Amino acid sequence: MMNTRLTHTLLRSDSGLAALVLRLPLGIILAAHGAQKLFGWFGGYGLDGTGQWMASIGLEPGFLMALLAGSAEFFGGLALALGLLTRPAAIVSAFTMLVALFSVHIDNGLFMANNGYEYALALFAATAALAIQGAGRYSFDQWLLSKLAAKSRG
Repeated sequence: MMNTRLTHTLLRSDSGLAALVLRLPLGIILAAHGAQKLFGWFGGYGLDGTGQWMASIGLEPGFLMALLAGSAEFFGGLALALGLLTRPAAIVSAFTMLVALFSVHIDNGLFMANNGYEYALALFAATAALAIQGAGRYSFDQWLLSKLAAKSRG
């Protein structure tokens, strides 16, 4: 019973199309940023370069921090785009954005033109909203929930 309740809490969402509209671009953006860190795609520096940079700003050990941040963004972004385990992916992504906001951007003021925190704040707000509302009707979470409900009915 507890597992069913936890699964239902994790996957259920009353949101409709708005969640999909939020999830898709957010997931793509996060996955692309994660791919920069993990694989060096899209002009990124890969794990070694990102790890060296993270160590230089005090996030030690740099390689591990790059792996964690890159994985949170890449895999979390893919999960958000698909609407698969959306709440856990959104929570991890929101935490990652808070770390970026406070460790990299906060001292530069609000605006992106000065490497400020506005973008990290916007990504934090969007991921926090998805953590609260869930994936919505048009998601793998909803599909999984319907399959589990059908299975439990017999």
